[in-house]
Amino acid sequence: MAHSNTVFAQLLKLVPRHQFEVLAEQHHLGRRFRRTSRWSQFVALAMGQLSGRHSLRDVVANAAAQWSCWYHLGARRITRSTLARVNEQQPSAFYEALFGTLYRRCQPKAPGHRFRFKNPLYSIDSSLIDLSLKLFPWGHFALGKSAVKLHLGLDHGGYLPAFATITDSRTADIAVARTLSLPKGSIVVCDKGYDDYSWYTALTQQGVYFISRQKRGARYRVVERRTVNKSQGLICDQTIELTGLKSRKEPLAQLRRIAYRDAETGIRYVFLTNNFALAPSTIAACYKERWLIELFFKWIKQNLKIKAFLGTSKNAVMTQIWIALCVYLMLAYLKYLSRISGSLQHMIRLLQLNLFARRDLLALMHGDPPRPQPPDPQVQLAFI
Repeated sequence: MAHSNTVFAQLLKLVPRHQFEVLAEQHHLGRRFRRTSRWSQFVALAMGQLSGRHSLRDVVANAAAQWSCWYHLGARRITRSTLARVNEQQPSAFYEALFGTLYRRCQPKAPGHRFRFKNPLYSIDSSLIDLSLKLFPWGHFALGKSAVKLHLGLDHGGYLPAFATITDSRTADIAVARTLSLPKGSIVVCDKGYDDYSWYTALTQQGVYFISRQKRGARYRVVERRTVNKSQGLICDQTIELTGLKSRKEPLAQLRRIAYRDAETGIRYVFLTNNFALAPSTIAACYKERWLIELFFKWIKQNLKIKAFLGTSKNAVMTQIWIALCVYLMLAYLKYLSRISGSLQHMIRLLQLNLFARRDLLALMHGDPPRPQPPDPQVQLAFI
């Protein structure tokens, strides 16, 4: 009769352990650990994400209750004070690097985007994560509020978070956008918060296409007009030159201006892009697809623990957010690798109920009935 390890142990095998330890060594601060490790920290906090734990004491108590299974995860027993100290003192940049490793591993398995063109398609946006000003005074925002800002780029091939940055709440979106290094030939979709002519110039020089909204009051001169299919909601398709004071200071080439009216809402949109090859209806559809990044922010806030935090220091908050993003990539990798038809929300609900059950992980995800397992020899030995 086949014997299965716990569902959690099988899920953790999706993390490349050798690369994990190399990154842990590179991002270690201070003396070497004697009774814990970064792997133990990751296992504890990932378990907290998947099982819905609400406090540090809750995480440690749950780990202690599952100690017979915990041993097989390769993690050491961890106390609440030790976990709190590691969360506060060890740099969260380690989990940022792990996030990049997991994305590069997951991205080749993900399906492509739904459009016919082959260019990589990204949407970029940011979202505030609210904090309590009393507990997190370092994150002061305004009007008695505290927050941090999660800047994120969504890869529409598989809808994966491709790059992310966590900053204080007052950092402008465009300031983070200027630091991005996007692959040549890719298309990036953004809203009015990223409307910056110098950034448009830099993207064009890098061979990156952008699709954005035109600001009201922008001054321009129409160079060419093209006919459009008005039955698709298109109003105009023009080649323009910007004539405003700020735009004249930039060596910005001619841009494409497309006006579109949404048939469902009746709202009129005006897009600016440096891509003259795609059909105007495709440009409008790409911008409409940008709404999925808003759904991504909503999903992680509802299904992962990035609203109630286990520590009050800035490093502990950032560590918890980065681990939540890593857990999302682990779930996405499992979904695409095994071709699971269920949604990520359904997967996380199954994991929450069966995290330490001894069942085959893929059979659980595919909805197969559980098979009887042989008795655990360690339980028998403890009974004797």
